[in-house]
Amino acid sequence: MNLIDTHTHLFGKQFDADRPATIQGAIDSGCHTMLLPNIDVESISALKETCIAFPANCLPMMGLHPCSVGADVETALERIRLELFAAKYIAVGEIGLDLHWDKTYQEQQRVAFVTQCRWAAQLALPVSIHSREATAWAIKILHEENISGLRGVFHCFSGTLEEANQVIAMGFMLGIGGVITYKNTDLRELLSGISSEHLVLETDSPYLAPNPHRGKRNESSYLTFIAEELAKVYRITAQEIGEVTTVNARMMFGLR
Repeated sequence: MNLIDTHTHLFGKQFDADRPATIQGAIDSGCHTMLLPNIDVESISALKETCIAFPANCLPMMGLHPCSVGADVETALERIRLELFAAKYIAVGEIGLDLHWDKTYQEQQRVAFVTQCRWAAQLALPVSIHSREATAWAIKILHEENISGLRGVFHCFSGTLEEANQVIAMGFMLGIGGVITYKNTDLRELLSGISSEHLVLETDSPYLAPNPHRGKRNESSYLTFIAEELAKVYRITAQEIGEVTTVNARMMFGLR
């Protein structure tokens, strides 16, 4: 298979001991392209170093993760802006909203989200949107702001069918990861009502490892388990899922 992992944090400390082997393992599994979203100001160096070391396989995004948003959001955003506009990035991400861990900085999260979406539109780049327990809020903000030309992926989509259709209507795709393999998910049923032309694959490694590796460190080579489970939903082969989602990813992220 020729797979694209549209969301993986291979620059994280979890891979410091075996990063080259892990990336080679992904390549050997058929995942030749890995898109790496930034987290915060402190992660920029590791992100860039990883992509410089593996330029043919690892492509960087630049953004400020909502869980890294605090009272000093303007300072962090300025550092992210300088980096984004000074170098070549495949997308603006990981950006968005998170109401799961801490609701203290909701307004700052909104400011960071909207600001980075505007940068993406200005640069004609897609966005990678994190919306944990905040999909409805993210959709509401995008409708309110109505930023012309904005496109991207709702990473690790976990909303309702109605929200999925709203996201698609706005020109976004749904990022599908390891959750699709979990027994207690309703994602399989939801996706049965969505065309595969609106989906891209992702691992979110080192997090959310698919079965049979749930609870362990996730990695891009495990994308095959996600493709195989998704193939069952659409009653086609994993090879065909790989082909469809790779075309989708190439189109969304402007990949050759």
